[in-house]
Order: sequence, then structure tokens, then C-alpha cells
Amino acid sequence: MTDGPSMQAVAMIQPVLAMAMWSFVMFLWMLLTRMQAMSALQLGPEEAQDTAALRRKLPHKSNQVANNYNHLFEQPVVFYALCLAITVLCMADTLVVIGAWIYVALRVCHSLVQAIVDVVRLRFLFFGSAWLLLAALTLRATFLLP
Repeated sequence: MTDGPSMQAVAMIQPVLAMAMWSFVMFLWMLLTRMQAMSALQLGPEEAQDTAALRRKLPHKSNQVANNYNHLFEQPVVFYALCLAITVLCMADTLVVIGAWIYVALRVCHSLVQAIVDVVRLRFLFFGSAWLLLAALTLRATFLLP
């Protein structure tokens, strides 16, 4: 019987949990903005059956948040898989854990920019930086394999 997960494993999973929690925050934000917009336009729940048609009816501000929520199920999926692989292979070290937290911070910044001001160049700065960091973490993990 083991004494539980190592400190490195816990440290590596914490940013994964934070990223998952951020997805829930963005879901609630999306839900609230969509409900407000649908109510203001007097759209019923049946209007949400076809999301593409709904998007055309809703204001851009409401769609910004929904777009970001969808983006949280694209690039971050690689982050989740990578962090779990690093944890399972006992490859977590201080540098990787710090990198994982920086990734989470970059994704939160990306979300806030997209949901609030939607400045594409600024969004791309956070998006691109997150991808570069993800690539660096992947390469580090790949070349540290025994």
C-alpha cells in the first residue's frame, strides 16, 4: 500500500484542476450571457436547438464568451493529456510544474481578452505563447523519457 500521491504528482495535477475549473467558470459566464441575450431578444429555449442559427441572432458580445468556451476544448485538451502523461511517468519537476501554471495563466488571459474586448492580436499573443509553452513542455517530456 502506498502513502498516496507524491508531492510532484500533486503539484502537476493542480494546474490541470485549475484549468478544468476555469472551463466551468467560462461555462457559467457563457450561460449567463446567452440567457440574458436570449431573454432580451425574446428567444425561447427551442431557438437554441440549432447553435449556428442561434449565433446569428445573438449579439457579438454573447458569442465572444461562447466562442471562448468552445476554445477551451481545443488546445487545452493537449495540455490535459500532457500533464497526465508527465504525472503518470513521474516526470514532474519544478520547471514543468511552473510551466503548467504559466500555461493556465496564459489561457485565462486569452479567455478574458476574448470574452471582454476581443482584440484578435492580443488574443493571438496569448494563444501563440500558450502553444509555444505547450510545445516546449512536450519536447522536454519527450526527451526526458528513459
